[in-house]
Amino acid sequence: MSDLAIQLHWHRATPVFQTGSYSNEHTVQYNGRYDISVDSAPDWGGDPANTNPEQALASALSSCHMMTFLALAAKAGWPVASYHDYAVAHLGKNPKGQMSVTRIDLHPVVRFDTGFAVSAEAMEQMQDRAHRYCFIANTLADSVEINIL
Repeated sequence: MSDLAIQLHWHRATPVFQTGSYSNEHTVQYNGRYDISVDSAPDWGGDPANTNPEQALASALSSCHMMTFLALAAKAGWPVASYHDYAVAHLGKNPKGQMSVTRIDLHPVVRFDTGFAVSAEAMEQMQDRAHRYCFIANTLADSVEINIL
């Protein structure tokens, strides 16, 4: 199987390293060329202009789910014209009392070529299959909810 990697770079920007005196802002580099500014979530003092690990997790799940859905839809002959999603990572305490992403909600909206439609039941079944086959969803177990709009 594949090993897929990123590079993470952080440098202290303050003279002293102690609680409350340093920034968590860092850069994540993909494929040696795409740099993303990352920080803590705003609730934890991060810059809201940067992404945060929780958003990145929601993004990974949303992307994986979409790509799995598209593969299944193509195999079924569904002429998908567009796919949009609004993914939300919910922070809270897990059963052990630790802070975690307790749930990620996906809100996919799929549009087809003119003249093609599927029933709500067929869409729900296809979205469920995409969820079951998505690598990231399988990693996250039961903390994903799909809300079809």
